[in-house]
Amino acid sequence: MSGGVWRDLVGQGPTIETLSRAVAEPAAMTHAWLFTGPPGSGRSIAARAFAAALECPGGGCGECRECRTALDGSHADVDVVSTEGLSIKVERVRQLVQLAAMRPSVGRYRIIIIEDADRLTAYTDAPANALLKALEEPTPHTIWMLCAPSIEDVIITIRSRSRHVRLRTPPVEAVAELLQRRDGIEAPMALYAARAAQSHIGLARRLARDDGARIRRHDVVSMATRIVGVGDAIGAAADLAQISDEESKASASERDAAERTRLLETLGADPSARTQPPHIRSQLAALEREQKTRSTRHARDMIDRALIDLASIYRDALVLHLHSDVDLVNPDALDKVRALAGVFSAEQLLAAMDAITEARDRINANVTPLLALEAMALQLRIPRDLGV
Repeated sequence: MSGGVWRDLVGQGPTIETLSRAVAEPAAMTHAWLFTGPPGSGRSIAARAFAAALECPGGGCGECRECRTALDGSHADVDVVSTEGLSIKVERVRQLVQLAAMRPSVGRYRIIIIEDADRLTAYTDAPANALLKALEEPTPHTIWMLCAPSIEDVIITIRSRSRHVRLRTPPVEAVAELLQRRDGIEAPMALYAARAAQSHIGLARRLARDDGARIRRHDVVSMATRIVGVGDAIGAAADLAQISDEESKASASERDAAERTRLLETLGADPSARTQPPHIRSQLAALEREQKTRSTRHARDMIDRALIDLASIYRDALVLHLHSDVDLVNPDALDKVRALAGVFSAEQLLAAMDAITEARDRINANVTPLLALEAMALQLRIPRDLGV
């Protein structure tokens, strides 16, 4: 059951069973599906695998041309929509609705996967309302697959017209096995990365392969034991913002330059020219606006990831405080975990985790990240220097 197109969807047995039944039994099929689950659980992997199984003559063999192209996003009738901006624009949704009205060209279905359906309603309901019209009057042979962190992230009218499939956080061991099998990561590193990423598959792969990512995570986790006074709190907030900004810039600078060069080549312009004609300058300005929006979102995503890492050490300290037999996320930082458990009560550790969650919510609500981080850090101060 877990082979073929489902081989990279780890720890999701019930989901695979539901989707496989829909592929095999037309009566179990519907025109719209909503995949939800925590970050890194494999929502988009599940959607792509489901699309491949629906297009595959054999129901998801994983080897035929239909499976391979659906999985890698190059199938003529499988469109994957993701956004690197803060929201999906209504114009884009209208284009998808028009596409959904067309018959499939080579496959059995026309399938549209929206990987960030929660970003349909980032600032306005207009994109979601545009999509709603297509869901209310479904086109034969067209299937929508929406992915979002939780069902609450999608407006209720879309939820009511979609079949909900909830993914769970996969086991650490399953993620580690995937890293070994798919990416050739050695077992100790795969297990460390899976645990440190808290079973987030994409992040685990990055931690396993990127020394810089591991160093940055270590720096974030270590902050918890150094926030004593007000100055320490303000400095920790600045450090968190800087770490996230550096990571965002490191991943974006090379890509931004390549996109600019590619655009100039497409327009037939000279990349080395000091000035460009007006029509080319307008195209470059539009690209720069898109890149800035993408950079803003990526920086916020990096801050959010850093805060999840920071929360993990308070979680581990609470595990020790309660003498629970639950595995630690940070066994490599056991001295710091013990230090925090020694000076904070269980209630204080929960309060610290609540402060981090509140900071994440504020940043998601468009509060200036540094202000949200400073307010959070002031609530994380420890009563004395731990010396670790």
